[in-house]
Amino acid sequence: MSASENSDVAGEEACTISVTEDGPIKVEGDWRLLTRGDSAAVVAGDRPRGTVWLCRCGHSAKKPFCDGTHKKEGFSAEGI
Repeated sequence: MSASENSDVAGEEACTISVTEDGPIKVEGDWRLLTRGDSAAVVAGDRPRGTVWLCRCGHSAKKPFCDGTHKKEGFSAEGI
C-alpha cells in the first residue's frame, strides 16, 4: 500500500512518527496540529520539509515543540 492509499484524507501523504531515545517525538510528512477546538494551529507547510519535533520532557519553552531543554534537564524515558 502506498503512503497516499494509507491516508485518511484524499491527496495527503501519510506521516511518520518516531520516538527518539531520551528526546522528542519526530513527526515527518503531511500532518497538522489541532488545537482543543479542532482548528489547525500549525500545518506541515508551515515547517521546513514538513518535519517537526514535539516535546516529551515537559520543559520546553516552545511547547508543544521541542527546544532542546530535555538535554539540560537530563530527561530519560526508560523503555521507549
